[in-house]
Amino acid sequence: MTTADPDDRALATRALAGDQAAYGALMRRHRDAMFRLARGAIGDPDEALDITQESFVAAFAALARYDGSRPFRIWIARITLNKCRDWGRRRAVRRFFAFANPIDDALDIADAGATPEEAARSAQEVARINAVIATLPANLKNVLLLRTIEQMSQAEAAQVLGITEKAVETRLYRARAKLAEILRD
Repeated sequence: MTTADPDDRALATRALAGDQAAYGALMRRHRDAMFRLARGAIGDPDEALDITQESFVAAFAALARYDGSRPFRIWIARITLNKCRDWGRRRAVRRFFAFANPIDDALDIADAGATPEEAARSAQEVARINAVIATLPANLKNVLLLRTIEQMSQAEAAQVLGITEKAVETRLYRARAKLAEILRD
C-alpha cells in the first residue's frame, strides 16, 4: 500500500461525513505503524499504546483540517510525534515533582516491568535497542524511526518533520552513527 493511497482520502472524506466505519478503517490501516513510531520515540510500549490512542482521537477531532492531497500516513505520523513530545514534557514535569517527594514515596514510582532475567535473550536485545533509540535526541530519533522502522522515503520523512530531504539524510547518518556507538559500549 503506498502512502499516497487514494483510498485514505476517500475514507477520510467519508469519516468527515460521519461514517464511523470509514474512520475505523483508517485507524486499522495506520495504528500499527503509529504504535511502532510512538514506541520507538518514547521506549515504553504501554505509554506508546496510550499515545497511539490519543493520536487517533486528536486526528478524528481535527479531521476537517486534513489535506486530502497529502498522504494520511504523513499527517497522522506528525500528530503522533507531537503527542510523543507532549508526553515527554509531561514526564519531565512529573519527574521534577517525583524528586520533591520523600524517598519512601518514590518507591511507588519504580517500574514494575519484568526484570531482564525474566525476558528471553532476544526480547532483552530488542528492549535494549528500543531504550537506546529512545535516548537519542528527538531530531535524530524521529528521522531514524520514520526512515528505518516506518520505511518512509526521504521525501516523506522530510514532510512529516518539516525539514529538507538533505537534513533527513544528514540526521539519519548521525543517528545511525550515534546508535552504533552506544550499542558498541
